[in-house]
Amino acid sequence: MNRGPHVAWNLEASYAALPEAFWAPAEPARFPQPELVVWNEALAEQLGMTGESHEELAQFATGQSLPPGAVPISQAYAGHQYGHATMLGDGRAILAGERRTASGALVDIQWKGAGQTRFSRRGDGRATLGAMLREYLVSESLDALGIPTTRSLAVATTGERIARETARVGAVLVRTASSHLRVGTFEYAAALGDVALLRTLADYAIARHDPDLARGPDRFARLLDRVVARQAALVARWQCVGFVHGVMNTDNMTVSGESIDFGPCAFMDAYDPDTVFSSIDRFGRYRYREQPAIAHWNLARFAESLVAVRDDDRDRAIDLANEILGRFPERFARAWLDGMRAKLGLSQDVRTPDAARDDADRALVEELLAWMHAARADFTNTFRALSEVPGAGQLPASGIPHHVQIDARLESWLARWRERLAAERAGVDELARRMRHANPALIPRNHRVEEALAAAEHAGDLMPFTTLAAALRRPFEPHAGDASLREPAPSEFCGYRTFCGT
Repeated sequence: MNRGPHVAWNLEASYAALPEAFWAPAEPARFPQPELVVWNEALAEQLGMTGESHEELAQFATGQSLPPGAVPISQAYAGHQYGHATMLGDGRAILAGERRTASGALVDIQWKGAGQTRFSRRGDGRATLGAMLREYLVSESLDALGIPTTRSLAVATTGERIARETARVGAVLVRTASSHLRVGTFEYAAALGDVALLRTLADYAIARHDPDLARGPDRFARLLDRVVARQAALVARWQCVGFVHGVMNTDNMTVSGESIDFGPCAFMDAYDPDTVFSSIDRFGRYRYREQPAIAHWNLARFAESLVAVRDDDRDRAIDLANEILGRFPERFARAWLDGMRAKLGLSQDVRTPDAARDDADRALVEELLAWMHAARADFTNTFRALSEVPGAGQLPASGIPHHVQIDARLESWLARWRERLAAERAGVDELARRMRHANPALIPRNHRVEEALAAAEHAGDLMPFTTLAAALRRPFEPHAGDASLREPAPSEFCGYRTFCGT
């Protein structure tokens, strides 16, 4: 294993300093011909990694050259997958270590698809180019939308063809994260039955994400409260942009509140609360409308794990955990309403505030969504079209799919909405500006994503991917040339399904 000096930044290994019960040594596989496909220059600059050659970056991005300080490991964790508990671990991911940023924060650097680990079971530990480019597009899009997420630093091909339904191009993704601590990490620790190990993990999580809790009373209960708050806000943000994660198992829920693992995920075109994209989610467990309830369920598994830390007063620990979990629905509802208000140009800064304002605004949002569902209106384009209404006074026909008629039901809703806007202190120009900032014009349209991935994987043409990736980094400021990227999928794309990418 070459530990070349060309990588211009040192890594720390705080997770590898934890007891070995939480990880296993790992080594990236040897690949015949690494080639850099995409390098996230903006993220690299944030991490202080610049000035490397194309060849050096390809060696780093596939784990062929380890940065100074790297201690490659795979992390152990468990998870409830579709409701069933399973012992898991990083089956195709290897943590290189953590980069300390200029602000002092630690950022995980991980190779995904770098080969077999102790937790691979019968898997080959590899990944395909299409799946890794999909994660790059979705994670970078979420970040540009202001949604907490893991990030993608690089994708490189390996020179291998790997066996899936057909022989596919092998690739590795370099992923960054505030940490890869998952609800499933705590489930794994609790399953070991060693309270000291579980307490060590919880204290490590606090040190990474909530250091102000380190010396406070009931620090583990307060950690639960922070994670509940972060996840309520995260899922509300997903809902407000029509994002369907697709596989919300407990091993795919982070303690940091970042979105993670983008296999069967996608964004809705036409609004339908029962939207399911994952090819294996046959009963719709993780459909769009169920995401808040599933997040709540997952957090209950996190709470159960943390309760085991309290060996002095278990009854009090359970009562406190239930009290904290009980805050999730209201926290989610508040975050969702605030997000939807922003999308409609509304605030609580009104001339005639009253106690019923929340209920009235929630009803206004729900009425719009009900119309969108009945009309099969495009989620993203409808909200973006509304951004033009404060100044124009009417809904631009160009913002609504061609087959949708602006009917009497929508006109009635528009009249009530304009009346509500009149109570705002902001003028029409400011309202329109706020709404454009809250309503993206660009999301990763599923048919455009598939076109870009197919061109890259089957034809070696990266131009569609590069064009789409650049546009998605400015979702609120579309260019004239982006028009085709904003169009909903054609009717023949109905029933779109995604796959986990393993």
